[in-house]
Amino acid sequence: MNSDLFKNAIALTGGISTGKSTVCNLFKLHGFLTIDADEIAHKLLDENSHQIAIMFGEEYVENGKVLRKKLGPIIFSNEENKLKLEALLHPLIKDEIIEESKLYEAENKPYFIDIPLFFEKMHYPISKSLVIYTPKDIQVQRLMSRDKIDEAEALLKISNQMDIEEKKNLATLVIDNSLNLKNLQREVERILEEIT
Repeated sequence: MNSDLFKNAIALTGGISTGKSTVCNLFKLHGFLTIDADEIAHKLLDENSHQIAIMFGEEYVENGKVLRKKLGPIIFSNEENKLKLEALLHPLIKDEIIEESKLYEAENKPYFIDIPLFFEKMHYPISKSLVIYTPKDIQVQRLMSRDKIDEAEALLKISNQMDIEEKKNLATLVIDNSLNLKNLQREVERILEEIT
């Protein structure tokens, strides 16, 4: 794939519940363009709900919408199901990201692509990466309170991704989101100074 396609792109990644969406929103407030792979995935899930019903069963689809909360447990706890879903969605997500990137590259300034599994899947020739970092214990607490789940389920979801410390070591840039929102805003401003 042509790496010129992502010349100005910065892959924004991290772990589940480390604050990627919050950071994306802060970048948007500063006038930066962002592409959200999860948002694209949710849209594509519903567009392919018929396919999901065939693959996993009618009970996971209602009125043309995929019941993500119901589907989640059979995806997170079963490698085969996870790979089946990824085989369907990842090529479609990639096509959409490429189309949006073409528009953003025309502006010739840095923009962010929020790709949760950037390091795990390595499907994108993007040379710069930004990891939103939170120590694992805080990540577990935030995920439990966000999704109203117990510690075992939170740890299962987190275990489906590369360890956050490993991601931090692979990153070109790191934002530390282990404190509060005020600190996070300062971290975002620091990164914007670095890239502009």
